[in-house]
Amino acid sequence: MVDDATKSQLKRIPLLTVKAGPRDAEQWPARLKEEYQSLIQFVKNNKEADNDWFRLESNREGTKWFGKCWVYDNLVKYEFDIEFDMPVAYPSTAPEIAIPELDGKTAKMYRGGKICLTDHFKPLWARNVPKFGIAHAMALGLAPWLAVEIPDLIQKGAIVAKS
Repeated sequence: MVDDATKSQLKRIPLLTVKAGPRDAEQWPARLKEEYQSLIQFVKNNKEADNDWFRLESNREGTKWFGKCWVYDNLVKYEFDIEFDMPVAYPSTAPEIAIPELDGKTAKMYRGGKICLTDHFKPLWARNVPKFGIAHAMALGLAPWLAVEIPDLIQKGAIVAKS
C-alpha cells in the first residue's frame, strides 16, 4: 500500500508513545505535546523537501483542529479549509479530516465534507496505535486523498481556482 518514497517520508515523522485521548485529563497534555512535536517535524521535513502543503492549528485544549491545505495543478494553486475534531476514542480512532467546501463534489467523501479514508488508511492506523498521530493522518490520509481527488475534480470542472 505504501510506496518507498512514502515509507522514507514516514520514517522522518516521529512516532508517538502516549496512548491518551482528550478525555484523559492526566495524560492528554503529554500526548498533545508529542502531537505538536511530530507535526512540527513533519512540516520542517516538508519545507526542506520543497513540499509545503498545509497549515494546521488547534484550539487551546487540542480538541478542535483547523487550517488550510493546498494543491498545485498545472501551476495553479487550489486552496481549501480543513478541520477536524479529536475523536472521543482517540488515538484508537483516527481523526476524520473534513474539507467542508468540497462536500458533495466527490463520492469519496462523507456528509460534512469528511474525506473517505475507510478502505486504505483506517486499517493502517489501527495497526499503529498509539504510534500514529495527526502528522501521520495528514501524510497517509489527507495527502494521498488530495493527490487523487483534486486533479479529478478539476478535470470534471467541479472546482475552479480562486482568483
